[in-house]
Amino acid sequence: MEEAKQKIENLRKEIENWNYQYYVLAQPVISDFEYDQKLKELEQWEAEYPEYYDPNSPSQRVGSDINKNFVQVEHTYPMLSLSNTYSEEEVTDFYNRVKKTLNEDFEIVCELKYDGASISLIYENGSLKRAVTRGDGLRGDDVTSNVRTIQSIPLRLQGNDYPNFFEIRGEILLPWAVFGRLNEERIAAGETPFANPRNAAAGTLKTQNPQIVAQRKLDSYLYALLGENLPYNSHYENMETARKWGFKVSNAVKKCTVLQEVFEFIAYWEVERKNLPIATDGIVLKINSLRQQANLGSTAKSPRWSIAYKFQAESAETKLISVDFQVGRTGTITPVANLEPVLLSGTIVKRASLHNEDIINKFDVHIGDLCYVEKGGEIIPKITGVNKEVRIHIGEKVRFVRYCPACGTQLVRPKGEAAHYCPNHSSCPPQIKGMIEHFVSRKAMNINAGEETIQLFYDEGLIKNVADLYEIRREDILRLERWKEKSANNFLVSLEASKKVSFDRVLYALGIRFVGETVTKRLVKAFPDIDRLMNATYEQLIAVDDIGEVIAQSVRDYFSTESNCELIRRLRSYGIQMATEEELLTEKTDILKGKTFVISGVFSEHSRDEYKDLIEKNGGKNTGSISAKTDFVLAGENMGPAKLEKAQKLGIKIINEREFLAMI
Repeated sequence: MEEAKQKIENLRKEIENWNYQYYVLAQPVISDFEYDQKLKELEQWEAEYPEYYDPNSPSQRVGSDINKNFVQVEHTYPMLSLSNTYSEEEVTDFYNRVKKTLNEDFEIVCELKYDGASISLIYENGSLKRAVTRGDGLRGDDVTSNVRTIQSIPLRLQGNDYPNFFEIRGEILLPWAVFGRLNEERIAAGETPFANPRNAAAGTLKTQNPQIVAQRKLDSYLYALLGENLPYNSHYENMETARKWGFKVSNAVKKCTVLQEVFEFIAYWEVERKNLPIATDGIVLKINSLRQQANLGSTAKSPRWSIAYKFQAESAETKLISVDFQVGRTGTITPVANLEPVLLSGTIVKRASLHNEDIINKFDVHIGDLCYVEKGGEIIPKITGVNKEVRIHIGEKVRFVRYCPACGTQLVRPKGEAAHYCPNHSSCPPQIKGMIEHFVSRKAMNINAGEETIQLFYDEGLIKNVADLYEIRREDILRLERWKEKSANNFLVSLEASKKVSFDRVLYALGIRFVGETVTKRLVKAFPDIDRLMNATYEQLIAVDDIGEVIAQSVRDYFSTESNCELIRRLRSYGIQMATEEELLTEKTDILKGKTFVISGVFSEHSRDEYKDLIEKNGGKNTGSISAKTDFVLAGENMGPAKLEKAQKLGIKIINEREFLAMI
């Protein structure tokens, strides 16, 4: 038995090494035939001795065909989005902001921005424990079974100098060659081809059958290491170490000390990226020092220590066939050009935005014109001009509509704005459906109802506004085509759960014009219940941080409309949260005012983020690194030895969970 166990372990190590040589280093050391024979040998031994089963064995890369729903997992560290820049001037602005804030020397690490699906990989004791998609940045889907099939992601790490627990992030990619073959197969099978490699990678990652995932040969590049006991206090050195552990880390990385080096890196890859086997859409700039990253901090959406420089959009020329006018959820009318299909940045483009009336007039757009089309990171590509020199047999001039194409209401164009709006918010079908789709979305009320469901409910007369959702009964749903007991139950359970959604998300769900997630948080902090917000004056609103004249007027307009007030009354009657929980309000104190904390280790009573919130709610401040200005280190189990040594050296008081909770 011991001999069999040793044989299996030796085979696994041998195959894992070959996988690393082939998929990460791109330096195969044996033929495909030899590899396949060795893998079959391992499978035979494992079949004969099932007691030595290991989910991280190379034999498990093929994936199980068990179909299962994905489980939502909360991220230990939020997966923020990067702020985008498009010019050297904006990169210079970023550099100068960092320089002014830090007031000390710093390094910038430049690396390629891969155009794939973001992934978070959790490793414990050298083995892959969990793989989670980005999701909404706070929580994502557990896709571990699928990620195990990706050969360039190690199931077990090399060496022995890695932390017991850490997270590494990167992109899951579909190489151009694989993407092309996959689309050829889909077309031959009569299926719709994927739009681009990013969509194909993301779609594959969410496929319910890991065997299909294995067949599609996804790849990966890892670019960020997170955790308490990292080998170095710098990003570049940590990723070089991660490469030694077996991770696929790009060689297209440069550590820069002056701005000119950054621009040279950008200029080189702006051209050379077209020779890469995978899709890229820019350069990521990161401050190298983790201490400096912590000092720079983050906004609600993006880190202040990193930005993305987006490559200049590719352009194509194609014929304008017709123009549609679409109605958005807030009533905005958007002209959309229907085009002769053209290949642009790996995507077949058939539609593009024409922006607004001013742009249409500026370009003097006619049906039949050859238009310049760009796709600069937008979902819908945009028209950037018209080739007037080749005009032959052009059709009518494109004119902006004066009445809503959906409900016939005369459009309005507010003074100082470029867009036209349909003011019929309560009866215009696209606005109603758009508002309901926004209301049920994950970041809002998180109700289990997609676009098709909303369309069906609306067509069947079950809903005319968001409050009507709470009038829907099981018998109403079961009489609809293709609705069964399970799907009805899923919807109703999520509907009931939405009554516990916090007030800030409820306010965001209402879809007030110009009131996004960040503005919502500002409003809720200033007006902790709906009555105070509804009665807030224009002057009171603009006194709130980040609330300008336009937002203040939009909020006043919303709550001055009787139909909206009636909607609020109905939602309140169904039990929707219309106030911040009293316990959260009463928790706020000044007990920790003027005190600075550093948190380190693993905790049992609360999570790290919860402790950060408790510190801020009680007037304290969080920082990421220990300095002479630090007052306390809140330490859990497995506190980083470097932090412990520095705290002791500086004589900073180290407290545990019990002591901290007693303080507040």
